[in-house]
Amino acid sequence: MTISMPNQTAVTEFILLGFPGLQPSFFLPVSLAMSLEYIISLIANSTVIILIILREQLHQPMYIIIANLALSDLFYDTIALPKIIAKYWFGAGSITFHGCFFQLFCVHSLGSLDSLIIMLMAIDRYVAICQPLRYHSIITNKLVALFCCFSWLFAALIGLIITLIAVQVPYCGPNRVKNCVCASQAVIVLACVDTTLERRKGFIIAMCVHLFPLAVIILSYILIIRVVHLSANNGNWQKAFYTCTTHVIVIGLYFIPRLCLYIINLIPLVLDPDINMLIVFLFTFVPHFANPIIFCLRTKEIRNILGQICDSICPRAELRFRTPAKRHCSSIILKGQ
Repeated sequence: MTISMPNQTAVTEFILLGFPGLQPSFFLPVSLAMSLEYIISLIANSTVIILIILREQLHQPMYIIIANLALSDLFYDTIALPKIIAKYWFGAGSITFHGCFFQLFCVHSLGSLDSLIIMLMAIDRYVAICQPLRYHSIITNKLVALFCCFSWLFAALIGLIITLIAVQVPYCGPNRVKNCVCASQAVIVLACVDTTLERRKGFIIAMCVHLFPLAVIILSYILIIRVVHLSANNGNWQKAFYTCTTHVIVIGLYFIPRLCLYIINLIPLVLDPDINMLIVFLFTFVPHFANPIIFCLRTKEIRNILGQICDSICPRAELRFRTPAKRHCSSIILKGQ
């Protein structure tokens, strides 16, 4: 939709194409799959956040970082997914001009925040493994909370800069966004002027925001591997390695997809539009519900708390399984007497 202006035509809304070649008969299954992904992400991330807030034994630096990561993912999915779900469920694929750029701001802010939070996670692991005796004096809850607040503010600044770069160019004609969200590289190509410079600026900013934390993460894990290798004779190296593998999985889920996504947007690859969109969707949203599940399954403290909660919710089931065993033991004792 466009409106006429004295010397130009201004776009008043954008249309999210999602999967451009998807047949209408598949709209409902796709919307149900996206809704299921959103519900799982909502429940999983909310559970992690609530557990960390309510359980005093989880008031530790690493869990504060995990809670911030879960909150970021929760916001991202809540801002991005409902609109594309509505497109396939109700046929409402349009988004207002200002709504699109607000979504663009949130997408890039929260994407940048994920990189910074995961960098803090790697630094925390480095200190815990390489300086275990000084860990509690170096890494405190107050310090981690301060760094997390700074990360939120810095990420918002990055998102604002990328949004200003995209919004300052005129949009006069095409308004069909080849994505499931309003991302900078997908929106700015719709401008009615040459945006090569603006696209390069956005790409450079995005690469710096992701590559600098990634460099810090790689350096920290090189040092961790070195320390673990030198202490191979110590039994604690297995625990350190187990803890790090969880974080390496999360890092792989976040950084590799995001870097590939920016490169795909910058360099037009010869891919079917629907396949390209599927890759983008998997790269963007799968880590958000996989991350809390990974932490719940591989983090002993969270796993134990979830087990305690399940036992308190279903005590009758536990009693039903235990009672026959107790009766059997009692009968053996009586016979022995």
